[in-house]
Amino acid sequence: MVVPLCRKSEGEAVNDGGGRSFGPLGTTLVIIPTYNEAENITTVVGRVRAAVPAAHVLVADDNSPDGTGKLADELAADDPQVHVLHRTGKEGLGAAYLAGFAWGMEHDYGVLVEMDADGSHQPEELPRLLTALKGADLVLGSRWVPGGRVVNWPRSRQFLSRGGSTYSRLLLDVPIRDVTGGFRAFRRETLEGLGLDEVVSQGYCFQVDLARRAVKAGYHVVEVPITFVERELGDSKMSKDIVVEALWRVTTWGLGERVGKAVGRGPAGPGSAGPR
Repeated sequence: MVVPLCRKSEGEAVNDGGGRSFGPLGTTLVIIPTYNEAENITTVVGRVRAAVPAAHVLVADDNSPDGTGKLADELAADDPQVHVLHRTGKEGLGAAYLAGFAWGMEHDYGVLVEMDADGSHQPEELPRLLTALKGADLVLGSRWVPGGRVVNWPRSRQFLSRGGSTYSRLLLDVPIRDVTGGFRAFRRETLEGLGLDEVVSQGYCFQVDLARRAVKAGYHVVEVPITFVERELGDSKMSKDIVVEALWRVTTWGLGERVGKAVGRGPAGPGSAGPR
């Protein structure tokens, strides 16, 4: 199935530098969703551009009141490989990534990367993900495989993250250690086969949803160890609502698959496209 490319919210605007040319088919696009990340965005974009000079960056800003979008526009004005997607309001991580994926596929990028804006994901590790993608359909940066680690995270957050990944892995039967992580590299063809037009989840749940869809569709998913560093500037977007949504949706998906198997339907794999 080819994913519809019209997931933009009403009123979205794109700063593309005024007629600039986009990368050739196969170019990497790093998508960075932002909401009130003015203290971090300039540094993070600069680190991405230094780590992978050939890559393009798309800042998907949810109308941040702290001026993040304006700062991103200034970066785009100075660098033809930086682009900005201005969204109308705070609609959540999942909606921002879906809009970014659609924008990237419209502009013929061959590899699309998810990365946080707060500096928790290390851009210097991006080349390792892209190298691993040569032999995979989806590469996940993992905190919980050997070699992965977290820095300056309280035990409560580590427990929540590890526990959420373990619960999701067991209930959904997906062999992924860090199913909630958000540092990922997708082949374009993989995204086209995940049924993105059916995705409504947000937050950590969005990451679980895409991972389970990739596994159920038969794609080759690889985890590589990363170092996750707790943000130093700005406020975390984690909330009780995000945790509750993840628990509810993961439980619903898991029970639904078990009921389907029990009545002989088998698990319904999202999308109709298979692995490369």
